[in-house]
Amino acid sequence: MTFDLHMMLIILAAAAATYATRIGGYILITKMKRIPPRMEAALSAVPAAVLTTLVAPAFFNGGWEIKLALVVALLVGLRISHTWMLVAAWAVVMAWRHTIGA
Repeated sequence: MTFDLHMMLIILAAAAATYATRIGGYILITKMKRIPPRMEAALSAVPAAVLTTLVAPAFFNGGWEIKLALVVALLVGLRISHTWMLVAAWAVVMAWRHTIGA
């Protein structure tokens, strides 16, 4: 394995850009006396957007056991705590893989 200066510079630039956007948002919000309603609405949408980017690829690229586990997790998560949602999804995947196979 050889040292690639070009790749190292790309990684450092990406790290600097990521850090700048994160610290920039923090500085911007701490300087405000009051958060505008539109910004508050945008910030409230972030958790759903992040969750979607994590779940959607697994649902569309995963096997049937993953699809079933995500549906079960959704249904359990609507009624019970998030811990039980994870346990239920895990149990579905393990049962499927144990009985039907991967």
